[in-house]
Amino acid sequence: MGRWKPGAGDRLREAALSLYLERGFEQTTVADIAERAGVTARTFFRYFADKREVLFDASSVLEEKSLAALEGVPATASALVSVAAVLDSVARMVGGDRELARKRQAVIMANADLRERELIKLTSLSAALADRLRRRGVGDIEAGLAAETSIAVFRVAFSRWVTAADDQDLQDVIRETLDRLRTLAADR
Repeated sequence: MGRWKPGAGDRLREAALSLYLERGFEQTTVADIAERAGVTARTFFRYFADKREVLFDASSVLEEKSLAALEGVPATASALVSVAAVLDSVARMVGGDRELARKRQAVIMANADLRERELIKLTSLSAALADRLRRRGVGDIEAGLAAETSIAVFRVAFSRWVTAADDQDLQDVIRETLDRLRTLAADR
């Protein structure tokens, strides 16, 4: 076992995902993941707080980049235009590897605790977006609606993207989903 072999975090992610798919999340232990990755359990805990975080450790980076994308939008833009820019940024981060996204999603959807964790992370992102929109002068209701709408659009688009047979990229699927929402909102 190479103690200082580089890439341990990536190996741990790959090992965990592989084992979760093979055995199931509940049946996989930290020791199993560490052994498959060629490191010790102690090394695992240097990278991740628990075995769930292997799937969610990028959430804080996603939130940071989402808020940075929002800051890059002119202050005069509408709340919906602002969150559309955030969704574009998210698509660029998340949409690079559909096969990995499919595997991750399969693991999450197979476990109620992981689905709950995913919802908590998305709720946190929504709250951060709403807060930042309010600071930009967007009204309270509009900020909350825009932030929650962005999460709903992302969830619907992401689900469509990971299950699609075609090779459309996530950014296009998100834009199409947002356009459909606009059409739906225009219907009275």
